[in-house]
Amino acid sequence: DPPTANQNGHGSFECDGCIPDTINNAKYIRDLYRLADDKDGKYTVPVLWDKKKKTIVSNESTEILRMLNSEFNEFAKNPDLDLYPADLEIQINAAHSWIYPNINNGVYRCGFAKTQEAYDAAADSLYENLCKAEKLLDRHRFVTGSRLTGIDLRLYMTLIRFDPVYVVYFKTSRKRISEFPNLFNFMKDIYQIPEVKAVTNLRHIKMHYFTSHPHLNFFAIIPKGSDEDVDLDAPHDRARLGKKRPLED
Repeated sequence: DPPTANQNGHGSFECDGCIPDTINNAKYIRDLYRLADDKDGKYTVPVLWDKKKKTIVSNESTEILRMLNSEFNEFAKNPDLDLYPADLEIQINAAHSWIYPNINNGVYRCGFAKTQEAYDAAADSLYENLCKAEKLLDRHRFVTGSRLTGIDLRLYMTLIRFDPVYVVYFKTSRKRISEFPNLFNFMKDIYQIPEVKAVTNLRHIKMHYFTSHPHLNFFAIIPKGSDEDVDLDAPHDRARLGKKRPLED
């Protein structure tokens, strides 16, 4: 029941905007892993849950994205929306091969590094590949060209968290996303898709990160930052590079 605290009893966090688990009445993600008889003790999200079998189908984000893209079309509001089109499969996989390890996972490699050498290597790789993405997005609207695909959403999920969380929490402070013109405008372009905006909650994002890892933030202090003044609904310049986004009129 709200307010909640971190696992050490520190902090006080409201739960407004949270959606309760009405299927299993689980309060924590670890409850689902235990219900699925997972004994590894490493509780991660996202989770795709099978309500009938009461078990975890997958907790790997790439697998889940691809499943949601095609396996539930008979129930989908926009079944014709294909974020992994066959004609772009090679390009999507090629982009994933450097975006995921160096950017998506790169911020975690920075934040959880246990030696200076490991941190330095991760930070150098992260910024090298952010610069690569910045140059790529100077040429076309989305990662693989003029169409939005799943790899754009993968990149967006790191960019939207970068300045509010990773710069402080994971020590990725060499350069903010707001200092990369193409990445910053790309991020706003994706955010302004109504369906994406509806599920992007920066308050929840900050609350989750800054309260989930006691060894990084024992007292669960949630910092204030300049990110609170960023207007993600402000105009961007991406339309000059290509087609409208999916679902636009």
